[in-house]
Amino acid sequence: MINPLNDTATERLPQLHKHQQFSFRVDYIGDERQPVLVVDNFLANAEQLIDYCAQHSKFNTADLSYPGLRMPAPSTYLRAMLRDLGEIIYSTFAIKSTMIQGLRSDYSMVVTPPAQLRPPQCVPHVDSTGLNNLACVHYLCDETMGGTSLYRHRTTGYQTISDARKQLYLVELTAQLQQRELPKAYINGSTDLFEQLASYDAGFNRLVMYRSNHLHSGNIAPTFKFDPNPRTGRLTLNTFVHCQE
Repeated sequence: MINPLNDTATERLPQLHKHQQFSFRVDYIGDERQPVLVVDNFLANAEQLIDYCAQHSKFNTADLSYPGLRMPAPSTYLRAMLRDLGEIIYSTFAIKSTMIQGLRSDYSMVVTPPAQLRPPQCVPHVDSTGLNNLACVHYLCDETMGGTSLYRHRTTGYQTISDARKQLYLVELTAQLQQRELPKAYINGSTDLFEQLASYDAGFNRLVMYRSNHLHSGNIAPTFKFDPNPRTGRLTLNTFVHCQE
């Protein structure tokens, strides 16, 4: 995690500004009534974020969980997020600014074909089990690139996986996966194991934020083209907000 207030980056974007047609709404999803913040027309000069990525492209394989590539975003972006979304985030997710211990934002691109997926990448996942941690995806691509869906595990009924729920969930899911052979494919919609509770389409300059312990997955269609070019592929900015409990 990095703190945008202690910026040591030498390459910075010009100042980012909130779009004049900025709008947002909050949805409450499933039986747990989990909040999801949806922002349209976030930044007036969002195209500069694509330009920066293309000009300073230093993508690396992310980790064993994310099916693609990532590179750090400039802290100018994190400053804009705190400035323009801070109060909305605090009220939506019932946190305080003093609870934030770190933020990280990365450019991300899905480039892993289905045949190369590991089994955990074929089911919804969580980014952390912290109750107050947040995750969001800011689309720098259009609606053809697929959005994001939130899920519920049918057997346990869990939408969110906390520390208290983690062991039972993993035991149940592991047993279920051992009893069947999952197709090597990205999940797109409800299955016998998971119910899709909500789906948010991609859209240029749209941002979707949710608790990072909510089961979720990107919508990657069977016809998806795994394009690694940030100007033409599924480019997103993925931000993680780490908060104290």
